[in-house]
Amino acid sequence: MKTGTRRILIALTSATLLLGGLTACGTREPSGWSDARVTEMSGKMVERIGDKLDLNAEQKIKLDAVASEMEAQRKAFRGASANPRDDIKALIAGDRFDRTKAQALLEQKTAAVQQQGPKVLTALADFYDSLTPVQQQQVRERLDKRRGGWGWRGPGF
Repeated sequence: MKTGTRRILIALTSATLLLGGLTACGTREPSGWSDARVTEMSGKMVERIGDKLDLNAEQKIKLDAVASEMEAQRKAFRGASANPRDDIKALIAGDRFDRTKAQALLEQKTAAVQQQGPKVLTALADFYDSLTPVQQQQVRERLDKRRGGWGWRGPGF
């Protein structure tokens, strides 16, 4: 795999994990990132990237698959908890940090990433490989422009 492609996949996966983790820890209804809000934002991201890269129908389907896999990973990372903040609060509720609960939480999050991560990478790779050389260059240029400044705006699309 080329270094540039690997860098893109690592950057996208890292951004996904970061967004998923922050979303999972910061979800609060009604003003937080509800499932409906995440779906809405995902749709906007797919539409925006599709417009910027002038994707054809097949490429849009592959980009939708990336968004779906990222959403599945976010849900798996969040787990069954109704309120992830309560999980964190429970670790520090007593006079001692609950290392056992923290380890179990870490293992649950790690397992979610290990199970869903390959699916996300496969979807990303399938999407990237479906791009024309010109579109791939556009992706690389946008990433270069945004180096280190992804923040909440994603890869700059």
